[in-house]
Formats: sequence, structure tokens, C-alpha cells
Amino acid sequence: MCAVIGLGPMAVSAQYPNESVWDQGKLVGTGGVTQVEGAGGSGLTTWALITGYGTERGIGINAHHTFVALDDFTLNSTGVAVGLYDRLELSATRQWFGTGEAGGRLGLGEDFTFGQDIWGAKLRLFGDAIYTQDSWLPQVALGLQYKDASKQTVLDALGAARSNDMDFYLSATKAILKHSLFISATARLTRANQFGLLGFGSRGPEGNGRSLQIESSLAYMIRRNLILGADYRSKPDNLAFAKEGDAAAIYLAYFPNKHVSVTVAAVDLGDIAQQGRQRGFYVSLQMGF
Repeated sequence: MCAVIGLGPMAVSAQYPNESVWDQGKLVGTGGVTQVEGAGGSGLTTWALITGYGTERGIGINAHHTFVALDDFTLNSTGVAVGLYDRLELSATRQWFGTGEAGGRLGLGEDFTFGQDIWGAKLRLFGDAIYTQDSWLPQVALGLQYKDASKQTVLDALGAARSNDMDFYLSATKAILKHSLFISATARLTRANQFGLLGFGSRGPEGNGRSLQIESSLAYMIRRNLILGADYRSKPDNLAFAKEGDAAAIYLAYFPNKHVSVTVAAVDLGDIAQQGRQRGFYVSLQMGF
């Protein structure tokens, strides 16, 4: 889930190849994996890194699928992302949120499914998280995600103000190679309920404005292709009918090569839809070139 594998003290002096637009010149793992909404980063949090292995002279592209199993719900997320010249990232993701037996308890019917389409863009503003070890300046990126949730009639009944909206975020990411650490933080302006799957904002007294939410991530390189990391993400609590809690995850990410990554994690997504605290696991597979 992290973009740090394959780094070490000698990595700073690595040279990019210059063979083609598909140069794959970044070091193994520095393209990151795909977070739950489709952007490059770790599983729950967005990072300032641009997805893929293309350098400033190349393009990288990947596809991913993530499966999350919770106490009462499941989430599937699949999509594609492209990194253009290590400057611009574009992504498209589809999510399915299954309610299982909880759908019956909520009056929706068993196995009722919410869906959401997400289109994202991320622009690296300045800095380089990897190759500027003589400076504390992080890599900084500005991004947005347009989210369009399904089942508008049900979302209206739950009290959501709308079924589509835009998130805006600013991310800063820095590798500290001598300590084998990777640190990232993101400030997100959003009114998404459960990442947007339950609509956006509220028609009730909780209000309909965007709030500032924080994402943070810390990763440690166990070895060149294996990362242990932790994510934390705060979320709005807009809907009157059900309290929404913050999310956290502890994960392992394995990068056998530049074309494949596999991530497994224990995850806690907080309270969801009056069904109590939702804990479980996720598995994410990413493939690209």
C-alpha cells in the first residue's frame, strides 16, 4: 500500500532510464498502491506521490481491485489510474458497498448494494519525496475527487443533502531513507458520508458545508520489497440517523516487481449505519506497467 519499497541509502543516486515513454524508471514501490478512492497512496490515505513507475520523461498506468470484509458489510473497489510524467495523476474507480443481512435490519432488503463512481486528478506542485534527502521539504500535491453515488432515493431518505459532490485535498509526503521511514499527511475538504457511499452532507442541523478532515500515514521498510504501515483517517459525522466514526488500518504491502503489488490489512472503519463499530480486513491487488 505504500510507495517506499526498494529504497535505501544508495537509491538517491539512481538514474532514470531514457528508453521510451513507458520507461518504468522509478524504483520498485515508489509508484505506490491505490487507496480506497482510486488515488495513489496507501489503503485509506492519499499521498502526494504520482501513481505508476513513469519518471518525468515517462508514463505509468495501473489497474487495481480491493476487497474489504467487515463485520456486517463488504466493499469492493476497482479502477484504473495513470501517472503522466511524474506530474499529473488521473484515476477512475467504481465502488460497491454490500449490506448483507444488515440491509434487512435497516429496512433496505438483504444484500442491498450502494454504488459510487469516482473520478480523480492530482497535480504535484513541488518537491520530491525520494530524491531530495538533503532537504526536509516534502513532495506536495493538490488533488480533487468527483464522486457520484447511486440510489439517490435511498440517500434522500437517509437525510443526505445530495448524491454527488467534490472532495479537495492537499497532500505532503516525505521519505526519510536513513531511518527506512515514509511519512505522509493530507488535509481534505469534504462532506462525504462514509467516503460518499451514503451521499454528501445533511439536510438536518448537522449542516451541509464541507469540513476539514485529516489523513496520516506512517510506513516502515522491513526489507526492499516489504512494507509495514499504519493509516488513520478522520471522517465527517453529518447524518443524524447514524453516528460515523474515524477509520484506521495496519497493513503489509509486498512488491515482487514493478508490475504487481499485493496488500493485506486489518481495518477499522468505525460506526456504520447503526450497526456498531465495523472491523475486518482488506486485500488489494494492483497490476501495471
